[in-house]
Amino acid sequence: MPLAAFTRVEEMSAPITVNHQGQFPVVTLSFNLAPNASLGDAVQAVNKVKDEIGLPPSIQASYQGTAQAFQASLANEPVLILAAIVTVYIVLGVLYESYIHPITILSSLPSAGVGALLALLLCRNDFNAIALIGIILLIGIVKKNATMMIDFALDAERKEGMTPVNAIYQACLLRFRPIMMTTLAALLGGVPLALGTGSELRRPLGIAIVGGLLVSQLLTLYTTPGHLSLV
Repeated sequence: MPLAAFTRVEEMSAPITVNHQGQFPVVTLSFNLAPNASLGDAVQAVNKVKDEIGLPPSIQASYQGTAQAFQASLANEPVLILAAIVTVYIVLGVLYESYIHPITILSSLPSAGVGALLALLLCRNDFNAIALIGIILLIGIVKKNATMMIDFALDAERKEGMTPVNAIYQACLLRFRPIMMTTLAALLGGVPLALGTGSELRRPLGIAIVGGLLVSQLLTLYTTPGHLSLV
């Protein structure tokens, strides 16, 4: 039987290879970032175009490479920050044998987060995974201000019989200098990260640390004594 009886021959262009991911054929589309554009803006633009095209249900789109890592980091950010705060609360609760004093210490964290975000906004840097590392570092750095004051105040209450107001007042006077020294040491250590040449990758880390420490230092010296005296 001749082949032409049940086949039809037609010349046309066809791909040399067909890439697969799992059992499905895939096509990879690459893109670069425009000048002064962030990866987050590019991902939003691609998603917008994808929604406008109206792909059929049989076609699924997903990101690979750096864009996939970016989306994974965004998905894990709240969990990482919450886990860090819970861990710090448990450690402080065991240290002070109290449910309230750890909350007093952790009350200084929102000001640090606001300062870090404001600094990133003013410097026109994105909140990326490196900046998230800076936020987590701030959780450990900022809480030591309140820890230094509360340690002294609780010791004065228990051993010298001071009232909470007098104890925290004395703690603020005596701990002001070591608090300023340690804060300035950490702050100045972040300046080379934020301003150093060739530190584009580390710059959000330094900016987050410097901005968070500046704002938290100005606020927690007033808010932490107020919280402890109310307790």
